[in-house]
Amino acid sequence: MQSPDLTAVRSLADFIAEIPAEARGVRLLADRAIGYISSFGWCGAVLEYYVGIGVANVIGVFLVHVEPAQSGVDDWLWVVVGDLPPAYLVVDDNPTPTEALESYIVEMRKWVDAVRSGAALDDVIPVNAAPTTEFAEMLAARLDYLSSVLLPEIRGDLGA
Repeated sequence: MQSPDLTAVRSLADFIAEIPAEARGVRLLADRAIGYISSFGWCGAVLEYYVGIGVANVIGVFLVHVEPAQSGVDDWLWVVVGDLPPAYLVVDDNPTPTEALESYIVEMRKWVDAVRSGAALDDVIPVNAAPTTEFAEMLAARLDYLSSVLLPEIRGDLGA
């Protein structure tokens, strides 16, 4: 895979310079994203990372360049962390941070739907939580917020 288009992301330093009020919270999200992706055996090292979306204490969407520890692993991934389950997504299908967040929401909704219906979780994104109705409802509420409030703000749809 070629390097992704970096025009839709910023270095953490640039992000903090532009939005200093979010600095501490987004830095913590970045640390969580790096810790999460580094926890996988196929991730040899994190070479660099960029902020795609950063809302302190809510969500971070980071573009991460990894050195794969084995063949067949993408070296560029989106990592989503925040007040919801962490996940990684391939860049090929999601060229921008907004598309990565949209895909995250779609995939997490599949998990919520599977839990609500009692279906097997084999074909849905892994979630680091017990597949209980209570957790599914909490996640659904967070996904609703991301869909109805945060994504429109990111796109500039609110107040238009």
